[in-house]
Amino acid sequence: MLAALDIGTNTLLLLIAEQTDGDLRAVHEDCQFGRLGKGLDGSGNLDPERVAQSLEILRDYRDEMTARGVTRVAAVGTQALREAGNADTFLVPARDVLGADVEVITGEREAELAHSAAAHAFPELAAGTFITADVGGGSTEIIVGIDGAVAWRKSLPIGSVRLAERHLKNDPPTADQARALIADIDAHLAPLDLPAGAPVIGVAGTATTLATVEKRLKTWDPDAIQGLRLPLGAIERQLARYLEHSVARRKNIAGLEPQRADVIPAGAAIFARLLTRAKADTLIVNDRGVRWGLAWQLAEG
Repeated sequence: MLAALDIGTNTLLLLIAEQTDGDLRAVHEDCQFGRLGKGLDGSGNLDPERVAQSLEILRDYRDEMTARGVTRVAAVGTQALREAGNADTFLVPARDVLGADVEVITGEREAELAHSAAAHAFPELAAGTFITADVGGGSTEIIVGIDGAVAWRKSLPIGSVRLAERHLKNDPPTADQARALIADIDAHLAPLDLPAGAPVIGVAGTATTLATVEKRLKTWDPDAIQGLRLPLGAIERQLARYLEHSVARRKNIAGLEPQRADVIPAGAAIFARLLTRAKADTLIVNDRGVRWGLAWQLAEG
């Protein structure tokens, strides 16, 4: 039994999987909101309360791994831990909790893991040209795959938590704040040489949340989400709704986790602008993100 952990700016994700006949089967998955990167864009440091909360989540995950007989563990930290000046306030105790180091990975390696997860999930697309977009809390990784290999990858310092804190100061946001959000995203996407019309696979919490809201799911159902195709128009309608509503009203939207209510407009905007930039009319949702890419790497040695 193996476990892969993805410690991000907004969430901490756990995958416990079993390796059988060259495949991986999920035994247990969990997603908890540590919001490790809260305030990071302004302060440059991790907030002590967020560190404490995230470590408590890791303790719960450790207990789950012990109970399920996990023998191999790999954990990675992404944008918040890449840039925080006091990252060791989390990393040192996290090592003691897990009994394993948390590897702080580069944006490029994060992109490769997201690509690997997408390629395993959609082998029929991996044989051609496709784009993987991993919209996280602190960064967005964009990868172009061609004929089963990574053609190029880019990590952009835009994410749902970072952009929400930077631009969406009012509740609900003003029209000027929404325009500034879009302009910031477009400025980061403009230099990218994206293959026009290639399929776009979206991973991580923003993508799956767009899917659960579209399906109006009251309980989590990965089978209803995996592979779901969301038209650009549907994403733009959700974005307009989020920008119009207050955080309190967003929390009542069917399919939207209340913990994402304050940052979902920024995440939705990234996907909407990316699809527009790539001349793609659909987002293919992949519930299997970085943690799955890491698990495959662990399984393959």
